Amino acid sequence: MKRFWASWNGALMFYTCLPIPQSWPLEFRYVARWVPWVGAVVGGLLAIADATLAELYVPDLVRSALVIALGILLTGGLHLDGVMDTADGLAVPSSGSVAESRAKRLEVMADSRMGAFGGMAAIALILLKVSALSAIVSQRAWVLIAVAVWGRWGQQWAIARYPYLKAEGKGAFHQAALPALVYTLPSLVGIALISAFCIALGFASWAVVWRTTIGGLLLSVLTSAYFNRQLGGQTGDTYGAVVEWTEALMLCSLTIGR
Repeated sequence: MKRFWASWNGALMFYTCLPIPQSWPLEFRYVARWVPWVGAVVGGLLAIADATLAELYVPDLVRSALVIALGILLTGGLHLDGVMDTADGLAVPSSGSVAESRAKRLEVMADSRMGAFGGMAAIALILLKVSALSAIVSQRAWVLIAVAVWGRWGQQWAIARYPYLKAEGKGAFHQAALPALVYTLPSLVGIALISAFCIALGFASWAVVWRTTIGGLLLSVLTSAYFNRQLGGQTGDTYGAVVEWTEALMLCSLTIGR
């Protein structure tokens, strides 16, 4: 049991900026198995903040901007940094062989300095998130939690499905924790059970749960497949990009028909 909690504490410390008491045990080896549930915590905190701002009569657009900003704060911009580095890498034009082009892209992604395309990608992503969330006026608590969970399940899928491209790096021990797709199933089953429970309690409608589930599954698979196609595998940066773009595209998809 101590190892169980140590792994959970390690996941919270690795993926968020939430304060973890120094006396709590920490284990980082299997943190990748916890990422969807870290998303549930982050999404839950965002839902509480959103509800609080609504009680204060903060306009929808301003409230949405504050919630998205809080999400970046809670994660320390970890995934957003991956978006920027990945965008800079993908902006490198193809030259020479496919292998040479991919190697050059990885080299650019490894540079900690932000390029023009990284900045543009971050701005576009935040604009999409804020505008889409502001258009969603009902069941926002469920949406915020579901989007955060599915974005991180997409990260699990990317880790288990595709090769890791660097000999060293933070992503290496992620693949050791999720060496095959079967390791993504416990989270998937857990998400399904919790979704059914929330429907039964009336916390979320069947229609919204269905849309977030289908959207989450499709977009998680498609975003990770896109980065794999461009690079021939995944890196720690693309893991973060999968999280952020899955979230943004899910929010956009939920505005359709409103």
